Amino acid sequence: MSASESTASPSGTATEESEESGIFTQHEGPDERSRQIEQLQTRNLVTLALHQIVMRTSWIFKTESVIMPAFVDAIAGAAWVRGWLPVLNRFGQSVPPLLFAERLQYAPLKKRLLIATTWIMAIPFLTLSGIWLTLQATNAELDGLFWLPPLFLLLYTIFFSTTGLNLLSFNTLQGKLIHATRRGRLMTLTGVIGSLTAITCAWLVLRTWLERKGGGFGFIFGTTGLGFLVAGAVVFLVAEPVDQLERPPRRPFWNHFQVGWETLKVDHNFRWLAATVMLFITTMLLFPHYQAMGRERLQCDHSELLTWLIAQNAGAGLFSVLAGTLADRYGNRLAMRMMMTGTVATPLMALAITNGIVPGGRSIYWVTFVLLGLTPMAIRTISNYTLELCDEMNHAKYLSTLKICMGIPILFAPLVGVLIDYTGFTPAFLGVAVLLFASVLMTFRLPEPRNGLH
Repeated sequence: MSASESTASPSGTATEESEESGIFTQHEGPDERSRQIEQLQTRNLVTLALHQIVMRTSWIFKTESVIMPAFVDAIAGAAWVRGWLPVLNRFGQSVPPLLFAERLQYAPLKKRLLIATTWIMAIPFLTLSGIWLTLQATNAELDGLFWLPPLFLLLYTIFFSTTGLNLLSFNTLQGKLIHATRRGRLMTLTGVIGSLTAITCAWLVLRTWLERKGGGFGFIFGTTGLGFLVAGAVVFLVAEPVDQLERPPRRPFWNHFQVGWETLKVDHNFRWLAATVMLFITTMLLFPHYQAMGRERLQCDHSELLTWLIAQNAGAGLFSVLAGTLADRYGNRLAMRMMMTGTVATPLMALAITNGIVPGGRSIYWVTFVLLGLTPMAIRTISNYTLELCDEMNHAKYLSTLKICMGIPILFAPLVGVLIDYTGFTPAFLGVAVLLFASVLMTFRLPEPRNGLH
């Protein structure tokens, strides 16, 4: 057998696959499929933006930097337990997508998988809502419920495993339907409108719920679950041309990891990106601890949670305008670098406020959460940059491989929790700031795909 084989889809698209690496090269001519995608692009951009806006609005009720750590503190308490949240988060967004990438790439309609994963994401939160409301109704003592923390961590793992598949499905569908120079516009629409709707909903109902006995988590999680159901239904409006590609034989699960490794080996630009992102993603190690540091050092209480949520979402909305504009006009590399540079200031600002270096203390700690809004925008631009490093037939493979790389540093999250328990917040926050700065420097070695890959 030759080193590579070519197949053709009914649309006239030729696809070339290297047997050794499993990397595909797609050669598209001016076929009917391309014309359909171009004609439907505005409709699909608006529909995908609406889907993400509903997701964003639902997500504010379960943010990883505020609500979820507060819930863990309510049922467990120790920093090492909070430290497991980033591990389970990244595991779910790393391993399942890699195993799922090939199936997604050959799926005739990617939107079906986006709908299914969005709806499945609702199940863990509807379950948690039902459990919490039942416990509140029966006045159960949380101290005696030894089974609740393990059950929560299990549901959390299921949720983020599905979230990983959901993000992979969305980004692959976006790569198929939205041109590279319009993906920044999609990010801006999602960021600005999604932040406004999320903040409005949080202001109208979340304050009241957080003041309820038990933190109101039953209502909070129930709203999250219902929101995901609505977001999944929106995707039915996406107009997606059918792909008819012959799927290769099923591989053993370990072969997917081998393909990911080969992807890194054959593409030096992608390999450097992976190393850069592995340093950057260490910012997630601190996410569960920002709210804890505010509560412990500044005596903040649950009444501050809403302010922090609004600040973080407002920051994400503002930064999405900057990131989207830079990405469409100058490329995702510059947008990614700017977002990553801003994240360096986040742990430093938190330390400066809580140590009295910056005056204001409790009254200005919300600034830290504004800066936390940079992280999701940086991750979005990293995904969009990855889409430009390869052709469409490799999108799912590159994205899922990058997710695996992002998951490796998060394995140290429990150790960071233990470090904070024994040495306080300062060493961990300073260490992550140094790693973030190193990741910014590494972006200067990355090419801008729109200028050609070298």
